[in-house]
Amino acid sequence: MDTGTHVVMGLALGGLATLDPVVASSPVTASSVLAATIIGSQIPDIDTVLKLRNNAVYIRNHRGMTHSVPAVILWPLLITVVILLFSPDANPLHLWMWAQLAVFLHVFVDIFNAYGTQALRPFSPKWVALGIINTFDPFIFGLHVAGLLLWLFGANPGYTFLAVYAVLVSYYINRYLYKRKLMGIVREMIPDATEIIIAPTMRYHQWRVAVMNRHQFFVGRAHRDNVNIIDQFDRVPVPETPVLKAAKKDENLSAFLSFSPVYRWVLDEYHDHYEVKFIDLRYRSNGHYPFVAVVHLDKDLHIMSSYTGWIYSEEKLRKKLNFLPG
Repeated sequence: MDTGTHVVMGLALGGLATLDPVVASSPVTASSVLAATIIGSQIPDIDTVLKLRNNAVYIRNHRGMTHSVPAVILWPLLITVVILLFSPDANPLHLWMWAQLAVFLHVFVDIFNAYGTQALRPFSPKWVALGIINTFDPFIFGLHVAGLLLWLFGANPGYTFLAVYAVLVSYYINRYLYKRKLMGIVREMIPDATEIIIAPTMRYHQWRVAVMNRHQFFVGRAHRDNVNIIDQFDRVPVPETPVLKAAKKDENLSAFLSFSPVYRWVLDEYHDHYEVKFIDLRYRSNGHYPFVAVVHLDKDLHIMSSYTGWIYSEEKLRKKLNFLPG
């Protein structure tokens, strides 16, 4: 989920914790638990700082080890120890329990995004991405904000957020069933599909669709129960040519390929260089495919410049590459 949603979830868990008799009976423990749930709801995303290095490092590592099984165990222990340094009178067991719930819930809800997490590391490097909740979901965020406002105006926070999470469980089930229904519709449309990716958007009834069979890619949108295929591309294997081999050694392209399961590629030759572009087909928006990896190589196949990430215009891409085509 996005940072804002994780923040309101941390506050909500702090309110829910007031149902814990130990927390409710101790103001020191209550304030410490609130701090723990807020921090615990944020700390797995500490790897966002990797963006300061470059997109390749960020793509390879975001939601990786910081969301792994060892991290889910260690983060709450670290949070508990640090908070006890400042609030030694807080109940350590209940402080740890609520920190543990906050960290676990952060990783758990991230699994439901299309981006997913490597939550099974170190047992498996597989990305777990159920793709039923958008990274920012207005309903989930709005429901938390409504609960916080009720708390602010005097409602019992424990029972308020117990009701909020009961509604959210129903919402998640509904989204799962909605996606499963769309999967069935797509399978009827493209019965020889080898892979179907249906990803949510911020709008409840709109979904992105990307499908592969042995020979083609299909890209479309779903609105309610209607699936519309917008683009089709021939599925051309990436050849083992010298240019492509050299391009794959670039860290930006390598990071893209480690993350993207459905893409097409384009090779353009200019008088003084080659341009290799890989285009992720999952994120079509307004007729544009914004998630790309691009590598420029000179005629001796030395990498001149490269980029991977989200880009919405050719002009911005050229600026990122600091290069104009010859």
